[in-house]
Amino acid sequence: MKKVILLIFLFFGLNTYASYVLIPMDAESQKNHLKAYGLTYWVLSKQMKLKWLLNYRGGSFLLPDTEAIQRECQIRGVSFEILSNAKTERILEEISSPSQNMEAVVLEKAPKIAVYTPTSKQPWDDAVTMVLQYAEIPYETVYDEEVLNDGLLVFDWLHLHHEDFTGQYGKFYGAYRAASWYIEEKQAAEALAEKLGYAKVSQEKLTVALKIRDYVIGGGFMFAMCSATDSFDIALSAEGIDICEPMFDGDGSDSGYQNKIDFSRTFAFTNYTLERNPMIYEFSSIDTTRKRMVPRTSDYFSLMEFSAKWDPIPTMLCQNHTALIKGFMGQTTAFTREEIKSNVLVMGENKANGEAKYIHGIKGKGFFTFYGGHDPEDYQHRVGDAKTELDLHPTSPGYRLILNNVLFPAAKKKKQKT
Repeated sequence: MKKVILLIFLFFGLNTYASYVLIPMDAESQKNHLKAYGLTYWVLSKQMKLKWLLNYRGGSFLLPDTEAIQRECQIRGVSFEILSNAKTERILEEISSPSQNMEAVVLEKAPKIAVYTPTSKQPWDDAVTMVLQYAEIPYETVYDEEVLNDGLLVFDWLHLHHEDFTGQYGKFYGAYRAASWYIEEKQAAEALAEKLGYAKVSQEKLTVALKIRDYVIGGGFMFAMCSATDSFDIALSAEGIDICEPMFDGDGSDSGYQNKIDFSRTFAFTNYTLERNPMIYEFSSIDTTRKRMVPRTSDYFSLMEFSAKWDPIPTMLCQNHTALIKGFMGQTTAFTREEIKSNVLVMGENKANGEAKYIHGIKGKGFFTFYGGHDPEDYQHRVGDAKTELDLHPTSPGYRLILNNVLFPAAKKKKQKT
């Protein structure tokens, strides 16, 4: 009889034994959403698989239960819950139900991450670099020489710093042409172009953009923010055309260059008009910054809802603890809806203002995501402003969108539905 009681005890004990760690990502339960992504990346880096529970409590993570993982959660200040086998099974059953807009996606490999940025830039000049450092996600920096020497091929994920791929030095000429930092950056760019064998910075940057294009077509994932979004597409569309005025490249632009633009070469945008005036801090009509009529107090964008079971990719990229996110500005703040290609998915928008904030698409075998604005927690970042302290924003929904993209390449690949 005692043996029977012992067996019954052992049976129920095994079923209730804590064998999983849940990292909740809802607003109420998680005290540091940003570091939760870093914790998840750390688990992947230890060759352990895990599950991303799409639309379950803000996009929670289900990890194996080990002492090391629990300890790491405590060290990083990440909220976690211990689940029994039985409770885990119930959660997964709920998620798998056809009536629930949820899905469990397996994450199986820590992606190798590159940030395209000049060595002169400080980490706080770029929101992605800042949040990678804050979340403790390792990355490497690359720039033009590495890109042109096929250095991107070893990376799964590439972020483009707020670069100007058109060779117009960020269109800062009107306000900052006499500033020492502008003069120094222009000289450095010209010296690098000459070193790499190019007569003009615009020609060198175009070649870099073409290499990045090929990286994506070959299966890479590219993420870009602010001016790296539209200037990238503009450079591709202006291949073989001089769109730079004399103060940028020493000679005049091609006459009637607007009519020569080839929109078939771009990733995301079409039918835009380039801004020819060098005194205006703007590349084209793609950006909505100068057209906006949105007071700061009501500047928000909303995330779209997708089917987790049928559209897991955009669902992953939109995981958050809120569907309404504070707006923020940049050189490229948001994108004109009418100038986005029909095959590009809008994932976040300010519908009242007719602008898209967060878009995603497929190019060849790869993917790209464009996110308008400079810093999700610095509404109107200006040259020389103090850096954002992410310790003050550990639950930032705007920064979560960046980190969704970082983890996306870790997802187990499924055959695309036709």
